[in-house]
Amino acid sequence: MIKIVTDSTSDLTNDEIEKYGITVVPLTLVIDGDSYLDRFEISPSEFMKKMAASKELPKSSQPSAGAFKEVYDELGKDGSEVISIHMTGKMSGTVRSAESAAEMTDTKVTVIDSGFISRALTYQVLEAAQAAEEGKSSKEIVEIVKDVKNRSSLFVVVDTLDNLVKGGRIGKGRAFLGSLLNIKPIASLAGGEYTPVSKARNYTQVAKYLVSQYEQETKGRKVKEVSVVHADGMPLAEKVISKINEDVFLSETTPVISTHTGKGAIGFMFYYE
Repeated sequence: MIKIVTDSTSDLTNDEIEKYGITVVPLTLVIDGDSYLDRFEISPSEFMKKMAASKELPKSSQPSAGAFKEVYDELGKDGSEVISIHMTGKMSGTVRSAESAAEMTDTKVTVIDSGFISRALTYQVLEAAQAAEEGKSSKEIVEIVKDVKNRSSLFVVVDTLDNLVKGGRIGKGRAFLGSLLNIKPIASLAGGEYTPVSKARNYTQVAKYLVSQYEQETKGRKVKEVSVVHADGMPLAEKVISKINEDVFLSETTPVISTHTGKGAIGFMFYYE
């Protein structure tokens, strides 16, 4: 039997976790000296309130190798194998923690760097879970996951540059200019890292850019899911959704992502057959 493990940046729903028996290992958030397990001890909306009131930018940290080892040991007790799929290694040490734990446990574990975060990570997790349920081998599942990765796209739109500056991701001068011009940077997660691809002056321009990317990439293909996640950013999320002729998955994103993007940001993702 093969069991699937991921981390709390995956933006899975409780129903999905339950349906496939997926194990989610949480990252940790520190806000004004207090620690919380992402999504387990603090919800996205509670986090947004605390972040608005906090003196400094909350910090996130990956699960320890020990936390992963404990999970792998437990799941492997009945002889099961584990496939552990995680957020991009270019933004977090989570994959490295999982790899260290895989070397320490007696359970057979395959660790995969998804190259993504949020629902784009979820696509790989759910396809892996379905394949495991169908009795596919770990080798087959690894190939399926790789294929899903190649058919997925993720864009991030930041509404305010404050958190990117505080987190040291961009310089203060650029942020000052950006806020004066009211620029909303659009980035993709090409190659697993934050890659600026465009910028817009308003929500209409953002929606236009994202929808045109979506239409280009999915032309003539069957779309499996379109997802919009947001950090207290419903106005922008709704603007984008209104332009898409598909059912769109919508949810609040994990606090780990919100702490980097700040309030008002959205993630726009999709994958196709």
